[in-house]
Amino acid sequence: MNQQKVGSFLKELRKEKQLTQEQLAEKLGVSRRTVSRWETGSNLPDLDVLIEMADFYEVQLRELLDGERKSEQGDEELNETVLKVADYSNEEKVKLTKRMHLLFIAGCIASVIYFASLFLEPDDPSAVFGFFQGMSLGISFGMVIVGAIMTSKNAQNIRTFKLRLLKKHGVD
Repeated sequence: MNQQKVGSFLKELRKEKQLTQEQLAEKLGVSRRTVSRWETGSNLPDLDVLIEMADFYEVQLRELLDGERKSEQGDEELNETVLKVADYSNEEKVKLTKRMHLLFIAGCIASVIYFASLFLEPDDPSAVFGFFQGMSLGISFGMVIVGAIMTSKNAQNIRTFKLRLLKKHGVD
């Protein structure tokens, strides 16, 4: 896929609708700078935004991805499949976000427990108290690491690798 060609086509379509980058950005819920990056070909919109743009500009998704108009009508089945993939992708993002929120809350609770244990430490701490203090610190630190990994740009690669491993071992 030629990103510059796609960007030029997006710019052409926007100008046909007589919109400024700012107006289009507002309509799509993104920044003007994001629209500019799409049109210069330095970035491409997410799939759900591409689908919204195809509907708005009344072109086929395939035309947007190719960066040019096609004389033949696009395959309606392809559009339905792409919409299903986009819905699935959005559902996966929601599930992952919920998991991250739960992990974040667990980390916050563990941090509160750890800091409370620092101030409430008895004169003669037992091994059990030390164990719980260490465990809460470990959970807090672990959640920070997991959060950093999951919010990095390599998170999708890690998730894909994990899914491949699970399929290899017959776990669904």
